[in-house]
Amino acid sequence: MNKLGLRRRLFVAVLLTVGLALVALVAGFNVVLARTLDHDARDLVRSRATSALATLHVTNGQLRVGEAPDQAAADADVWIFAGRRPLEQPRAAAAPIDRAAAALAGGAARYLDLAATDTRLYAVPVVAGGTRAGTVVAGISLAPYEQTRRLALIGSLVFGAIVLVIVALAARWLLAASLRPVVRMTRQAATWSDRDLDRRFGLGAPHDELSELGATLDGLLDRLAASLRREQRFSAEVAHELRTPLARVLAETELALRRERGADEYRRALELVHANAEQLARTVDALVAAARYEAVGEHGSADARDVAEDAVRVCSGLASERGLDLKIAEPTPRLRIGLDGDLAERILQPILENACRYSASNIRISIAREDSNIVYAIEDDGGGVTADENQRIFEPGVRGGAQPEVQGARAGLGLALSRRLARSVDGDVVADPTAPGGRFLVKLPAA
Repeated sequence: MNKLGLRRRLFVAVLLTVGLALVALVAGFNVVLARTLDHDARDLVRSRATSALATLHVTNGQLRVGEAPDQAAADADVWIFAGRRPLEQPRAAAAPIDRAAAALAGGAARYLDLAATDTRLYAVPVVAGGTRAGTVVAGISLAPYEQTRRLALIGSLVFGAIVLVIVALAARWLLAASLRPVVRMTRQAATWSDRDLDRRFGLGAPHDELSELGATLDGLLDRLAASLRREQRFSAEVAHELRTPLARVLAETELALRRERGADEYRRALELVHANAEQLARTVDALVAAARYEAVGEHGSADARDVAEDAVRVCSGLASERGLDLKIAEPTPRLRIGLDGDLAERILQPILENACRYSASNIRISIAREDSNIVYAIEDDGGGVTADENQRIFEPGVRGGAQPEVQGARAGLGLALSRRLARSVDGDVVADPTAPGGRFLVKLPAA
């Protein structure tokens, strides 16, 4: 059995709620009406008996009937008994009613309903001087009250049915109109593929909850599409970054194998192969570390200065080659970062390599604590970063334009990968365009 859809469930819920409310209202109305009619019937028969009592008087212990206020009183359903002997009774009363009235004579004041004749009787004693002189019995027909009750019941049932039908039609239309955007969005999404990054629901400006949901989903799709494009671009740059040193290794080995060479030539070839293999290994290690820490989130702990020294050691060859003075300022006191030392080193290393490529003569690394972060400030006396490229340089394949003529300055994954790794552990990497030279801040969580 198929489950009911949302629209049908809401429709059934509305009908059940309104139906139960109408049943309660109809039942309550008829109960109140029945009690009201019963009370009115009691009041009427009692008033008839009271009016008849007013016409009676007792003389020398004998009950006598006086003149009625109007001549129609003689036709009313009123019995007057002296003891059990009738002094006056209706002219056309049915025999069962006469017998019931006679049975009430001499008894206490009470009501009696005759279902067979649909009549209500009321008996009241006639007392004079503390002595009972007789009984007055008044009667009324309950047929008009029953008819009113039946008509009211039928009318309320018809009214309830009409209201229920109107509510059903209105609910069906309102639910269909309200959920139409959801149906359209569902059908649109069902036809989209993983390549349709630019397709949106397009419900327009939000004017209700559903259109606001559509606008929110469109915004989410925008962010997802931007993220996917960044990942696609990042993947392309990764492929390029890995292919370049691999191509150099292959080219160098092919060149070395073409003919017999001397020991010095083989040594130089192996050194080039080793350098490119190290670059390839560092890139792969950084990518694996990023994937592992983003998936698992095991951060560990390390000494902040030890991490900086390891990163400086890796970049010392490039610094020596360019004759740069690369120094670390001693932090006071020594600080600890809240992540693994290898990962922290891979975050710092691209920033230091970038500084080594663009610095003119010296590079300084300072370490300080700011709130819950350990901040590495890496400063050089190069051309620095301009305001318009402050964010662009962290995109894969983008290079700053401060010193494009520097040997080894190339576009790659360095800064982009460094920022990605830092953000994977709730840190960040930012450039300071207001500094006179190059200045990068690496923020990592403190232990």
